[in-house]
Amino acid sequence: MTTQTAPPTRHHPLFARFYAKVAGPALDKAGITEHRTNLLAGLTGEVIEIGAGNGLNFPHYPPGVKRVLAVEPEPNLRALAERAVCTAPVPVEVIDGIAEQLPVPDASFDAAVVCLTLCSVADPHAALADLHRVLRPGGELRFFEHVRADSPGMRRVQRAVDATVWPLLMGGCHTGRDTQSAITAAGFTLTSVEKFAFPETRLPSPAATHILGTAERPQGGAS
Repeated sequence: MTTQTAPPTRHHPLFARFYAKVAGPALDKAGITEHRTNLLAGLTGEVIEIGAGNGLNFPHYPPGVKRVLAVEPEPNLRALAERAVCTAPVPVEVIDGIAEQLPVPDASFDAAVVCLTLCSVADPHAALADLHRVLRPGGELRFFEHVRADSPGMRRVQRAVDATVWPLLMGGCHTGRDTQSAITAAGFTLTSVEKFAFPETRLPSPAATHILGTAERPQGGAS
């Protein structure tokens, strides 16, 4: 498969400022650093991270990583990510691009990272299919995402907010996507999955249910 040219950059300037100044620090305060560390632990070789945001994962990449290609379509967040490159203990390059049409060749990375990203891409199935394409056979997908809730009541809430205000206010984010099923539908083999509430609060949130795990592009699989 040939490399595709990505469509125009996606602009969410208000959300970008909110995420950088409010949401990101709030997640840090809630304890997301532990999850970022677990997400990236043990990675080696060449890694692609999609939806890198303002580069909050960069300091947590382990020394076994040869390089990181960080893809971010939102220009304000991308500019912040470029500044955050200096916080990384490994080489990081930040580029424009969208998850559904990554501007990189087939089978060119050892691992891929998605962190609070698949909730907001326009087409998560296309994004995962393209990640499958750019990973080498045997390559690993690392994911930390908020997903569809377990309880019927909260699922109804998720459907309601996703159909109305949530994506408009949160940069295209959707609270109720079945990301785990989408990963397997894209041809990945799940190797570990942990589901938990984050952050842990007294009040229920439609974005509280998270999964953290790994999946593999099978050896010999077609791109």
